[in-house]
Amino acid sequence: MESSTVCPLIASILLVPLSGITTASAQLALVHEPPLNEPLEKYDNPPAAPRKMETSPRMISQFGLFTSYQVNVDANHQNILGDAANECVIAVDPTDGNKMTIAWRQFNDVTSNFRQGGWGYTTDAGITWTFPGVLQNNVFRSDPVTQSNEVGQFFYLSLQSDSQQSFYCDDLWRSTNGGQTWTEQSPDRSAGGDKAWLAIDKTNGPAHGFQYQAYDGANCAFTSAAFQRSTNGGVTWQSPVVIPNSPEWGTLDVDTNGNVFVGGWTGGTGFRCVRSSNAQIGGQTPSFDRNTAVNLGGSLLYLGAINPGGIVGQPFLAIDHSGGATNNNIYMLDSVVPSGRSTTDVMFVRSTDGGLTFSTPHKINDDPVNPSKWHWFGTFAVAPNGRLDAVWYDSRNAANNTDSQLFYSWSTDAGVTWAPNVPVTNLFNPFEGYPNQNKIGDYITIVSDNTGGNVAYSATFNFNPNSGQHEEDVYYVRVSPPGGGTPTPTPTASPTPTSTATATPTSTATATATPTATSTATPTATATPTVTPPPTATPTSTPRATPTPRSGPSARPRPTPAPRP
Repeated sequence: MESSTVCPLIASILLVPLSGITTASAQLALVHEPPLNEPLEKYDNPPAAPRKMETSPRMISQFGLFTSYQVNVDANHQNILGDAANECVIAVDPTDGNKMTIAWRQFNDVTSNFRQGGWGYTTDAGITWTFPGVLQNNVFRSDPVTQSNEVGQFFYLSLQSDSQQSFYCDDLWRSTNGGQTWTEQSPDRSAGGDKAWLAIDKTNGPAHGFQYQAYDGANCAFTSAAFQRSTNGGVTWQSPVVIPNSPEWGTLDVDTNGNVFVGGWTGGTGFRCVRSSNAQIGGQTPSFDRNTAVNLGGSLLYLGAINPGGIVGQPFLAIDHSGGATNNNIYMLDSVVPSGRSTTDVMFVRSTDGGLTFSTPHKINDDPVNPSKWHWFGTFAVAPNGRLDAVWYDSRNAANNTDSQLFYSWSTDAGVTWAPNVPVTNLFNPFEGYPNQNKIGDYITIVSDNTGGNVAYSATFNFNPNSGQHEEDVYYVRVSPPGGGTPTPTPTASPTPTSTATATPTSTATATATPTATSTATPTATATPTVTPPPTATPTSTPRATPTPRSGPSARPRPTPAPRP
C-alpha cells in the first residue's frame, strides 16, 4: 500500500501538534484517518539512474536465541548499499519447510521512490537467501502478496500503476520451483487494485484451487472495495463484486466448508467481517450473505508518528483449520489507536459461531499502558494445530519511545489468553533509510506450522557509511514457543533455476549457522543488546547480477476514471 501526500483526508481523529511526528515525546501526535475509496498509490519518481553497486557483508542479527537473516542480498549474498526493501510477505512450502519465498517492494536506490517487485528464496529454512532480481525491470510494482497451495506452488500477486496513475491493477505470478523463478499467470490489468490480498481454497470441496482477492476502492474496475474470483488457478479472473460496507486493507481466508470471509476497515473505529457462502460454486456470481460489525478496540491509524508516510497497522483475518474443537474459528487482529491515545496497541478478537458475533477486544501486548509507547504492524497466523502466533514492532524498551524491535506472543486456547511477550530482535531506528518516502512499508507477515512461525519483517540494522544512515532491509526470523521444538533445517544446494526472463542466481553460499528460535528467556523488558553485525568491510564496487529485461505491459485503452468522491 502506498501513501500519497496529495490525497485528501476525510477526517482527523485527533488534532494535536505536528511536532509529535518528528520527536519521541509523550505528546499526542497528529492522527489521520486514511481516505476511503481514494488511491493511496503514488507513482512519484522515475527509475533511479544506473549506478555502480557497492556491497558490505550481509547482516545476521543475533538477539538471545533468535537469529535474523538478511533476505535482500545480492548474487554473492552481500548487502547492497544504497537500496531499500520493505513491505515483505512470506510463503512457505507446506511439503518442505526448508523452501520459502519472501516478496517485497524493491527500491534500487533511495534517491527514487520508484519501486519494483522484488523477491528472494531459500532452500535451507532461511539461513541463506537468493535475490535473483525483480519480476520485471523498470515496471512500477507495489503491495506484494504471496501464497502457497497445498502442493508447494507459490503465487505472487503484484500491483501495477503508471506515471499518470490511470490504473491500479494486479497481476498474478506462479512459481513451481520453490520461488526461484516466476511465470506471469494472469494477463496484465485483468484484476485487482490497491492493497489487494489473496486467498486460496485448499479444501477438498468443489472450490478446491479457487483463488480469491479483495482490494480497496482504487482498483482496475473503478468500483468501491471489491472481491474477485478465479476458478482456474489465477489464469483468468471473473468480474469484480462490490463488497458491502466496503471493508478495506484486510485479509481474507477460506474455512473448511469452503466459505470465504473478508475482514477489513470501514472508517473510524469501524471494522467488518463479511462472508460469501456461494463463492465456492463456480456457476454462481459470488454474493455476501453475512456482514458483521467488529469492534477491535480502536481506530486504524494513518500518518502516525512512528510511520509518518503510511499505515501503522491494518486488519488481518485468519481461520482455524485444525479440525479440532476450535476448527473454523475466525480471528482478527490489528494495531489500533485506543480512545484517548495516539499510539497503538495490538488488539485481537475471535468468533466461534461463523462470524455471527465476535468477542470483546483483547490487548496482546502485555506492557503497562504508556501513551508514549508503540505496538505497531501487528500480524498473526494460525498453525495447523490451532496455535496462534502474533508478532509486531514494539518500542517499550526504547528510551526515545520510537526505536522498535520485533516482539512475539502465542496462544494455545484460541486467543482467550496469550503468553508473556518475548522480544525477538535488537532495537532499530524505523526512521532511517527512507527511499524519498517516510515509511518502512505498511505491513509484515508470518506463516505458522505446528512448532513455530516464519516471519518476514523489515528493519534498519545495516549501516551505510556513504549516507551516514542505516538502511531498510528485509529479514527472516523463526519464532516458536519455549519448548515447542524448532526443526533443524537441512541445508541443500540450490538447484539451477530454469531459464526464464528473470535473472539466474549464483550458487547459494554455505550456511553459516542453524537458526534456533526457541526462546526460554523471561520476556520481562530488559536492556536490549546492541546489534553486532559481521565485521564491516570497506564498501567495494561489486557488480550486481543484472536481470534480463522483460518487456513491460502492453498499452491498452482504458476508460477515463470517474471522479472519486
